[in-house]
Formats: sequence, structure tokens, C-alpha cells
Amino acid sequence: MTGGPVEKQAASFVQAAPIAPRPAPVTDRGILGWIHANLFSSWFNALLTLIGLYLIYEIASLVIDWAILRAVWSGDNREACLSTDPNLPAGACWAFVRAKFPQWIYGLYPTDERWRVNLVFILGAVGLVPMMIPRMPFKRANAIYLLAIFPVITLILLGGGNFDIDATRWIWLATMLGLALLVILLLSKGADIIEFAPAFRAWIIAAICLVLLYFVLGANFGLTHVETSLWGGLTVTLVVAITGMVASLPLGILLALGRRSHLPVVRLFSVIFIELWRGVPLITVLFMASVMLPLFMPEGASVDKLLRALIGVALFTAAYMAEVIRGGLQAIPKGQYEAAEALGLGYWRKMQLIILPQALRIVIPGIVNSFISLFKDTTLVSIIGIFDLLGILHAGLADANWSTPQTAATGYFAVALIFWLFCFSISRYSMFIERRLGAGSNR
Repeated sequence: MTGGPVEKQAASFVQAAPIAPRPAPVTDRGILGWIHANLFSSWFNALLTLIGLYLIYEIASLVIDWAILRAVWSGDNREACLSTDPNLPAGACWAFVRAKFPQWIYGLYPTDERWRVNLVFILGAVGLVPMMIPRMPFKRANAIYLLAIFPVITLILLGGGNFDIDATRWIWLATMLGLALLVILLLSKGADIIEFAPAFRAWIIAAICLVLLYFVLGANFGLTHVETSLWGGLTVTLVVAITGMVASLPLGILLALGRRSHLPVVRLFSVIFIELWRGVPLITVLFMASVMLPLFMPEGASVDKLLRALIGVALFTAAYMAEVIRGGLQAIPKGQYEAAEALGLGYWRKMQLIILPQALRIVIPGIVNSFISLFKDTTLVSIIGIFDLLGILHAGLADANWSTPQTAATGYFAVALIFWLFCFSISRYSMFIERRLGAGSNR
């Protein structure tokens, strides 16, 4: 029997088209799905989540109550930050922060000349912001501005320019350039380690830049000279941190390459330098630069204390940076070295075009970690009498006009918040760069 009522009724249930996919359950998608998967996926995770939320609630309640609800936001002296209720202690004394904030930024810099510090901040932002945006053009010109031009402008604006460039300093410069040319000749013609033509071109460019630098630093721009002992606050913190970062990275690269060099003298020098600087704490380096170094200098010769601290911080950070970069160099497969050599590339071309771009991409987290550590270690310069942000806070706490039980806690809380904002920003930007370069999890 075919074509009966039963067969026609069965045929009417045949699906003529694929069933449309149905959405996942509400507990597996969206914000509820994320919460279920990450916070309450098991009873143990749920317990940890509840404990964590309770701790966050308790800590946040205390901080908000002290820093906002019971805080004093304005006032001219300590009287404003004292509690009028003996049973209820006062909250944060933000009036103290407002009163001392210009000093935190400029230190003891003359009030009439603070526009120069502001101009330095603006010029730095003008160069830094386009450099941090990947799609912005003229990266090479921007890098030259940030690494070569901006430091000179900063030195002239903050210091006032018209530095004493006498005949002795010109003779010293000529001697150093002559020695550098002699080393190039020995390494190229004698040992055949480097190519003479590119090295000589680099020497000419460096010689021209240094001569121009001497002329610019010796020129009189009509600015009032400001001693570095008057610099302070966030200005000094940024100067020390940025100088250490900019100087330590190329030095670290050279030391890392030197430690892996096949030349025993270069390798031994690199090893001794790295182990010597890594073997002592930074505070010892700063004391050496501040107290011991002047004892070994010729009579009448002196180097600015801040400059000595900058050199010490840069060399100390370079030793750590070298080991970070050496880790990246060791992570490069041997085939990459062999492929570069098969292309006929020399040592420096091989490193510049093949090895270092890969190695530096691998060690971005380590480099950023060193930068963040350096930024926080700048507070140690206050021990040798340089008033960085923490040092200028300590100076402000000695002001009897603001002596209250909450002044110190508020000051440390505010300074910690400033440091956290800078460090967190550096960390987030490094994560963005890692994602863009495909480093990390995408590797």
C-alpha cells in the first residue's frame, strides 16, 4: 500500500531545511558565561571568589572612607586637617598635597623659571605620543628627535645652557675621536672584525654631532643658569628614569653581544663589567658616585652630582639589561644564524637585520620589567641628597605648618599612586606592543 493517509502524515514531518543553530545557554555566554567559567566553575573557585570579594569590599571600604569620605580637601595649614571629633580620627589630608603639589613637580626650581620645566614636558609629550602610536608616520625622524635632539633641549632648558666649553674640553673631544678612529682601523684593517666603510661613516656622523653638541652647549641663549641642586620632584624622577632607560638599552645590547662574542678580550671585558655591576646594590653605586668618585678626580675638577648619579644608574641598569637581552639571543635558533651567514651578511648586518629584531621581540617583557624596576629605584637618589619625588615629599613632611597624624600617610599614599600610574601605564603599553608584534602567546 502506498500513498495512504499514514504515509502522507509521516512525510509531513520530514525537515526540508537545516535547523538554525540555537544560542548557547545563558550560563555559557556573555557576562554570565564569563563569570561562571572564571569565578564559579567549581565549589572551590566559588569559595575563593567569595573570600576575594569580601576582602576587596573590606579594603575598598576602608580606603574610600579614609581617602574620600573623611578626607580634608582644602585648608591653609595643619589646623584644617585635625579632627574636631575626638572619637572620630580625621581622614586624608589632601590639603597638604594641594599645597605641596607644585613643589612635588618642580622641586626647588625658581618659580619664575618653571615655564622651562613645563616646556620640557610639552616637548617630551610632542615626541613621545606619536612614537607610541604605531600608525603615525616619520618614526625614524621621531626617534632621532627623542634620542638625540630632545635630551639636548632638555639640558639647555633646565640648566640654562652656556656651559663652560673651554680649550681643554675640545682637546679631550679630539683625543677621544682620534682613539675611536684608531680602534676602527684596528678592528677593520688589523683584525678584520668590522667593515671599514660603514664604521668610518658612523665615525664621521658621530664626530659632526659631537662638535655641533659642543657648540650648542657652549652657546648663550639668555637663560638664567639653574643649579641641578635646585631641580627636584617629579622632574628629577623622570630625568633619572628616562636617562637610565635610554642609555641602558644600547649599552645592554652591546654588552650582551660582547658576552657572546668569540673574541676572548671582548667577552672577558663584558663578563667582568656585568658581574661587577650586578654584584653590588644600586645604593652602593650611588654612594660611590656621590662620595668616592670625587676623591679620585684631579684637583679642581668636579662633575655634577646629578650627572654622576645618572651615569651610575645607567651603567647599573645596563648590566641587568645585558642579561635580559642575552636571554633573547640564546632563544634564537641556530638556523637563523646559519641562514644569515649563508646570505653573506657580516656580523653587524646579521645582528641588525636578522638576530636582534627577533631577540628584542622575545624579551619585551623582561625589558619593560627592567624599566619599571628602574623607575621605582629612582627613589634611592634621595639618599645622596638629590630631591626626587620621594625626597621632596620627605622635605615637605618636615614642615611644622602641616604636621598632623594624617599628613605622612596622605603624602605616601599620593606618591605611591603617582608611581603606580606611571608603572601601570608602562606595563599596559608593553602588553599592547606584545600583541601587535605577535610576541608571547602568539609565538
